[in-house]
Amino acid sequence: MTSTERGIAAAEAHSAHNYHPLPVVVATAEGAWMTDVAGRRYLDLLAGYSALNFGHGNRRLLDAARAQLERVTLTSRAFHHDRFADFCTRLAELCGMELVLPMNTGAEAVETAVKTARKWGYRVKGVPDGRAKIIVADNNFHGRTTTIVSFSTDPEARADFGPYTPGFESVPYGDLAALAAAVDEHTVAVLLEPIQGEAGVLVPPAGYLPGVRKLTRDRDVLFIADEIQSGLGRTGRTFACKHEDVVPDVYVLGKALGGGVVPVSAVVSSREVLGVFAPGEHGSTFGGNPLACAVALEVIEMLRTGEFQQRATELGAHLHRELGPLAGGGAVDAVRGRGLWAGVDINPSRGSGRAVSERLLARGVLVKETHGATIRIAPPLVISKADLDWGLDQLRYVLGV
Repeated sequence: MTSTERGIAAAEAHSAHNYHPLPVVVATAEGAWMTDVAGRRYLDLLAGYSALNFGHGNRRLLDAARAQLERVTLTSRAFHHDRFADFCTRLAELCGMELVLPMNTGAEAVETAVKTARKWGYRVKGVPDGRAKIIVADNNFHGRTTTIVSFSTDPEARADFGPYTPGFESVPYGDLAALAAAVDEHTVAVLLEPIQGEAGVLVPPAGYLPGVRKLTRDRDVLFIADEIQSGLGRTGRTFACKHEDVVPDVYVLGKALGGGVVPVSAVVSSREVLGVFAPGEHGSTFGGNPLACAVALEVIEMLRTGEFQQRATELGAHLHRELGPLAGGGAVDAVRGRGLWAGVDINPSRGSGRAVSERLLARGVLVKETHGATIRIAPPLVISKADLDWGLDQLRYVLGV
């Protein structure tokens, strides 16, 4: 057996099969490149589903982590620590909000947002106890906890995990009329991805997000934007909502907030909304820990310069100029996206998304399929134009165009 085969066999023998990874075993990584146990290099065009916006092994982030590792890594929230206030302050400023509730993973942050919306609905809006409703969109992906899969429309994520949590209604993504019809006196929030990532990088119609913002404001409903994948520079703006000058009531953040170094997530909102919590009503032992705060503070400082947003804008425009002509030519049915993020629907004549991903792997490029026919392209924002072009050349090759 090769070193790759041995690594995969060992993993298969002792891990639950909740993922279907490509057959590569990564050993090291730097920037936009990863190297496997056999010494072969691969161009990373997935970036950990946007958790690695700043690249593998980013020096600034590693230095921040190393410095904090020598000081203190965990206090729990039983005590204050000297990085917490700065983290909350700087993240609130970045978001134009007032309060931050830190967690660890994206799913935890979404769960926190759900609890926040319900408590706000009962304490502030006056919804009768137990009647709060949250509206979501079809084809959403907000995580895989039992509550979150309860409002998923993806059978693969949802099947066999019931009984399901009530209190959610799903409407077609991008359909403002359907959303308006679903809002009633018990509705406390609308929870949406400004761009649906797992669904294939689906961008809503122009005017949809402003329409959601107006509707929710007019009907006294919270607008919760799940920017876990779309936020923090990926689309060319700090937040994808900003492309249409929309500011939600609540941001849900994760992935890139930890720089690919540590898991960091947060719910960020106003004092009126997050102020509904009292001590003991929600928490996390690791949420807002010193190591996480130190790394996230460096992420925030990097975003404040606008450098990474500009790179995503410029390289993203180039990416879509290169991908656009592929659509409708027989190999690719459609291309969607914004900034340095694209979903490419593969024509069945060229194979499945998985097959294309495996052929790209053989040529030294890493992407991942979703929903059968789609591959996602989301390289680290630090990727060079030359490397991006090389990766796109490999895509053209495996598609035969």
